Amino acid sequence: MSLLSDSATPGDGPLAVAAPNAHGGRKAAMSFILIAVLIDMVSIGLIIPVLPPLVGTFTENETQHTLAQLAVAFAFGIANFFGSPILGGLSDRFGRRKVMLIGFSGLALSFFVTALAEALWMLVVVRLFSGAMQANAAVANAYVADITPPADRAKRFGLLGAAFGMGFILGPIMGGLLGSIDLHLPFYVAGTLALLNWLYGFFVLPESLAPEHRRPFDWRKANPVAALTRLRNLQGIGPLIYVIALTGLAQLVIQTSWVLYNQHKFGWGPRENGLSLFAVGLMAVLVQGILLQPLMRWLGPRKLVLIGLGTSVITNLVWGVSTEGWMMVAILALNIVGYAAPPAMQSLISNAADARTQGETMGAVAAINSLMAVVAPICGLGLMALVAELPKTDWRLGAPFYLCALLQLTSLVFAWRHFHASPPAAAVAAKA
Repeated sequence: MSLLSDSATPGDGPLAVAAPNAHGGRKAAMSFILIAVLIDMVSIGLIIPVLPPLVGTFTENETQHTLAQLAVAFAFGIANFFGSPILGGLSDRFGRRKVMLIGFSGLALSFFVTALAEALWMLVVVRLFSGAMQANAAVANAYVADITPPADRAKRFGLLGAAFGMGFILGPIMGGLLGSIDLHLPFYVAGTLALLNWLYGFFVLPESLAPEHRRPFDWRKANPVAALTRLRNLQGIGPLIYVIALTGLAQLVIQTSWVLYNQHKFGWGPRENGLSLFAVGLMAVLVQGILLQPLMRWLGPRKLVLIGLGTSVITNLVWGVSTEGWMMVAILALNIVGYAAPPAMQSLISNAADARTQGETMGAVAAINSLMAVVAPICGLGLMALVAELPKTDWRLGAPFYLCALLQLTSLVFAWRHFHASPPAAAVAAKA
């Protein structure tokens, strides 16, 4: 079955559902959600190279800049932590399409307000709003689970990851180039793209969740702490929830620190940071869109996760001790398997949930990442604030990356222990 074909029929697997003819007679298919995710991630990627410099216009020195960036990132993370399970639960009740439209409109408004911000407090407030409204990643994952039988979910989550990566190829390099003209210009372009995505969602994107698989919304289940507890109790998940949390924290520490770190240490501007993020996105597309299936057949999902975590440890250590900017990009070639591990992990979580709770489950996973997004700025940017005034040649400037290496190493231990202790049946399910 082609990855871009129409959705699976009920006979394709025990959890597969027939995508409803809910919008203009079209069946939900991977092609529709990939386009929506690509536009969404391009708009988000546009602002990555320019948001830290924009925050810096409201500060007077490196330490203030780092702390201000921490406040902005923290605001988004805490709002998203509470908002993601709510929006995920609402998508189980009203459908994926409607909730994604809410996310697109919230993004558009936040981008335009950011472009017009005249004070730091305005940036903090708009990031709170944006975080509360934006759960598109969780809903997109639930959309894919709706239309895909369990056996095909790893490769389709890989394809979705490739769409995310493509967004990070196009978005940051566009943002870097536009930001070199005017720091505010990428935000206007991002807002326009978010509006276009809303129009695409409203007029083109079909609904993926059949009415018979919807369930009432429960505020108690929308509690992020309760959602995390239910995720922990899913059969076959166990300590993998800690792996998701720790690897998510490591990735978010890198994301929140990358632009500011390279600006401090190597003197990079929006253009250089945009090009470096282009390389990161290119690797994600190459691995998750092309190499994932051969790697899955060769190594299996368990070895894929373990080796990926191991290479991520080494990559972070090299980033921390790099003395030249080109090293930050060159080391990406070592971490090929690291890019393939997340889709394998995502499929394990999705396959443990039934058709009626995909939105809640993906919302719970998003809540983990959102909680880590609250912690990540404190860890990454907090460490950077401590070392910001050190000489550029001081090895301690790499403190955020050393932390990420430790987090990935701890994740490796949890994953190895879980896979080692899993019964044979769980091992078969993991490879499905």
